[in-house]
Amino acid sequence: MMQRRFTRLLLALAMLLPLSGGVWAQTNTAAARSLPDFADLAERQGQVVVNISTTQIVRGRSGAQGFPGFPFDENDPMFEFFRRFTPRGLPSTPRESERHSLGSGFIVTPDGYILTNAHVVDSADEVTVRLNDRREFSARIIGADRRTDVALIKIEATGLPVARLGSPEKLRVGEWVVAIGSPFGFENSVTAGIVSAKGRSLPQENYVPFIQTDVAVNPGNSGGPLFNMQGEVVGINSQIYSRSGGYMGLSFAIPIDVAMEVQAQLRATGKVSRGRMGVVIQEVTRELAESFGLEKAMGAIVNSVEKGGPAEQAGIEAGDVILRFDGKEIAVSADLPRIVAASKPGGKVRVRVWRKGAARELVMTVGEIQEEQSERSARVKRAPRAEREATRLGLVVSELSAERQRQLNVSGGLVIEEIRSNAVRADLRVGDIILALIDKGARHEIRGVEQFNKLLAPFGKSANVTLLVRRGDQQVFITVKGIND
Repeated sequence: MMQRRFTRLLLALAMLLPLSGGVWAQTNTAAARSLPDFADLAERQGQVVVNISTTQIVRGRSGAQGFPGFPFDENDPMFEFFRRFTPRGLPSTPRESERHSLGSGFIVTPDGYILTNAHVVDSADEVTVRLNDRREFSARIIGADRRTDVALIKIEATGLPVARLGSPEKLRVGEWVVAIGSPFGFENSVTAGIVSAKGRSLPQENYVPFIQTDVAVNPGNSGGPLFNMQGEVVGINSQIYSRSGGYMGLSFAIPIDVAMEVQAQLRATGKVSRGRMGVVIQEVTRELAESFGLEKAMGAIVNSVEKGGPAEQAGIEAGDVILRFDGKEIAVSADLPRIVAASKPGGKVRVRVWRKGAARELVMTVGEIQEEQSERSARVKRAPRAEREATRLGLVVSELSAERQRQLNVSGGLVIEEIRSNAVRADLRVGDIILALIDKGARHEIRGVEQFNKLLAPFGKSANVTLLVRRGDQQVFITVKGIND
């Protein structure tokens, strides 16, 4: 009996095995079918990608007798040592050396206009472009814009394949994208990944809403195209985040619409013209939004306004929150520099600001950014200590002398001499000057210590207090979280 049951069980298992194998095969086939295939895209679009090599002539000094082959540069501290202490000085002759670098680019017109990064061709004396079919051309630089890291170069050729351009706006986070370039000189290397984020702001990069991806990008990929799955260029690979110098999963591309706007100006005039307001701004945090009476954290707070600048002439004041510029909403403060820069200098735009708990519309004539504008800086000296007792914010403050107020062109104000308790957590510094306190959008100018303490008295223990602080030549809004008993 037991043997008969065992035989039946074996027969049942034998019948199930082919079925399970079929299910497994179907699952594998479905999984394979769902994965993207980049082969056709790489084959079709690889021909529009070019390899760019540059040569820079570096001029220096070289050649002391008795030290053959030892290079000297006039900026090298050892140059002066050998000049003084080597017998008969340091006979030297002008020396030239070549510095080479590699990058990528892609063709945007049949007659040889090519887009790449500005840092790829920066300071280059010679630029050589190598096409996918192995032909080589000398290129001339039409123009380069360091602020966006976009450059336009030209080779003398006709009938070239041209990249199709897509819309970065239609990109979705999680969507597959492909990079083709020459990492470390390996031409037409294809790497793939997904869009990690859009509209990324990077430090010192105020004019580009970067596309962040996890596509493997390395030195030599710079200036190469980023494709969507339709084979359209949606960005120019520009930067990576790395602690080692190599790929670490964070790559950043310039949206192609931004790049094409720049190249149009470079092609027409050889330079890029940008609009300006003449303001210093900061981000609106949740605490600042509450202090200014805003329903949600959005816009850009104006810390200071350039005297005689476009913003001042339009009536914009320090403490205003800019909500819209030329009909475009300012979701975060980083949006404002990009939108203003894209505006035509000399044109009139409407600016929506939030002031003292209400919105108002202003009209501004857009100025123009001058490339060589200088930045001023100054330090605030500490005033003599007059009051050692800390305020409810945990700050030891003192009043400015009349002479100091005239020097700083302020009326009133308190200088911070010491920071205690909860104020340590705020971004306040000794030497900062408190100019005003903001409460539900109302701005209270600070005249003295006694008045400041009276303004703080109604705040509860868990309340947040927003201060307008002057630091050097700049003004900034800072929120102190919590009040001392």
